[in-house]
Amino acid sequence: MKKINQEQINDLLNRGIANIYPSRAFLESKLMKGEKVTIYLGIDPTGPTLHLGHSIPILKLKQFQDLGHKVILLMGDFTAMIGDPTDKTATRSALSHKEVMNNLKNYKKQASKILNFTGANKAEIKFNSKWLGKMNFADVLSLASNMTVQQMLERDMFTNRMKEGKPIYIHEFMYPLMQGYDSVAMSVDGEVGGNDQTFNMLAGRNLLKTLKNKEKFVITTKLLEDSNGKKMGKTEGNMLALADTAEDMVGKVMSFTDGMTLPAFELCTDEPMEKISGYARDVTINAINPRDLKMMLAKKIVSMYFSEKDADKAEESFDSKFQKKEIPDEIEEVKFSQSTLLADVLLEKNFIVSKGEFARLVKENAITNLIDNKKVTDIKYVSEKAVYKIGKKRFIKIV
Repeated sequence: MKKINQEQINDLLNRGIANIYPSRAFLESKLMKGEKVTIYLGIDPTGPTLHLGHSIPILKLKQFQDLGHKVILLMGDFTAMIGDPTDKTATRSALSHKEVMNNLKNYKKQASKILNFTGANKAEIKFNSKWLGKMNFADVLSLASNMTVQQMLERDMFTNRMKEGKPIYIHEFMYPLMQGYDSVAMSVDGEVGGNDQTFNMLAGRNLLKTLKNKEKFVITTKLLEDSNGKKMGKTEGNMLALADTAEDMVGKVMSFTDGMTLPAFELCTDEPMEKISGYARDVTINAINPRDLKMMLAKKIVSMYFSEKDADKAEESFDSKFQKKEIPDEIEEVKFSQSTLLADVLLEKNFIVSKGEFARLVKENAITNLIDNKKVTDIKYVSEKAVYKIGKKRFIKIV
């Protein structure tokens, strides 16, 4: 273990934290005594890339690693096949193990931009199929005897589905048990995850206490949310992927609402909190342009996953596209749900006269999503949060 650093411990216990279970005092006592703890983050590989939302708890793992603690990045290659029902209004589609393994093939490379997978205190990657895949039916029934239906129904998503007459499948009830068993199988000291994972992580805390009489601490991190209170991520269609190019990252950060900038500095970067507090003061007294602060954020994020040189180039690319009159300063801004077809948006706003015209524009590669600089090639393209160029001179911003 490294020498106890009060300042680092304070930052670990405060930065980006939503809650600590059983209490902050419990965890602080362990850290201040110099106890070496083992803490993990579980990720279900339901998509082919990690994204900015994942970086929040990974950065918290990094703080533990920097203090000399053991950190584990757990790949939910078994649980991803079942599907976490958290915040889902409908049952997830099942994935095969082959699909899951294909999804996670680049996760370690992406996570290595934050965690150290080499050296004396290297981060470890584990797979929960190692223990969950070996359980027989008697094992599952024995595990299920540790949790009640009433406990499961405390989850808002299940209550809401019942009110709406939507089905809840037994395997979805089983998910928190399976995720919780990860803690038992690894006999960890703690777990970190997004605030939306509180129920699942506390299920693991309860199981570890029941089955091994061991107290597990749980750290829940804040979520980066857009102006509608929706977390940034794959499900909401506003994902900044760690596989994105530097230019795409800058474009997506610059599409954040102004209110997301300071939280993103705290949650998604390692910028010192003293600096972030200074930015907050500057915003309050109008001493900094919100657009300039957002660009500082974009370059910071790009520098973490690429380099400062790449960040400078991405800024130049963005400026040439958005600041040098290639598009007007004033663009019509419209609000539509993320399931709306772009053709319907343009038709309602009189950008096109018919869906036939939309099909022609698509065929001619005349519609461009300027956030990722990609052409719209599908007549059933679903509108995204972006600026679109229609033809040569028309622009529309969808939020």
